[in-house]
Amino acid sequence: MIPHASHQPPSPVQVFPSGTPGAGALAEHVLTTGHGQWWTDRIERPRVVAVASGGHALLAGDPTAVTAAELAPLAGHFIEAADRFLPVPGAAFDQLVPWPRMLYVHRSEGTEPRIPRGVTVRPLTADDVPALAALDLSMAWIHATWGGPAALASSGLARAAFRKDRVIAVACSRFVGSRYEDVACATAPGERRQHLALACVEGVTADIAARGRTATWSCSRDNRPSRLLAWTAGYRLDREYVHHAAGPAARTSGLPAAA
Repeated sequence: MIPHASHQPPSPVQVFPSGTPGAGALAEHVLTTGHGQWWTDRIERPRVVAVASGGHALLAGDPTAVTAAELAPLAGHFIEAADRFLPVPGAAFDQLVPWPRMLYVHRSEGTEPRIPRGVTVRPLTADDVPALAALDLSMAWIHATWGGPAALASSGLARAAFRKDRVIAVACSRFVGSRYEDVACATAPGERRQHLALACVEGVTADIAARGRTATWSCSRDNRPSRLLAWTAGYRLDREYVHHAAGPAARTSGLPAAA
């Protein structure tokens, strides 16, 4: 697969429809923000297009136009693709594990959270880059689709709970599309069950509505705390789907194993 600069997407990118909820907004997110990577099977009139950001990838086009070896750049990603594509990544990686997911759409008012004394919840700004960069390692994934803490803090699309100068919870628009923005959140270990994530999520959700878009929420079917948080914040189940966790690239002829 041929890589393309994030700000110079291949044509036609219409292979990924606009106005799609959840991780379906990934292509629009990369197109709009420049945080991600495109690949095609060829420069002119591509038959296969892949786009990735923050460890998530979309794959579309003609599955007969790409070999298993050419999908090596997607190793380690969560891949969404039509069922007809699955035999190709199935041969490309040592493992391709189906992961049932649930997609929620914001439909109603959430429950007003009680913020603990000494905690402030507010939008992140460029001045908060050091605090965001100092997140517990278990929370660092939250800025992956923004290319790092600096871009997320400066985006105007995130809110955080602070105890003094420390970020203890953060929520943001993970994938920004033309119609939907998919919300993600993370809370520091030892700071959970204090309604901090709920306060951040409700703030981000309101900000999304003010921009004339609809907030969505996607999580693993087995992640009960995430599902409960979504429901409490006013999100309702829209559909269930499956994405696939790709392991290391398989050892096939002409394809070295991923490091």
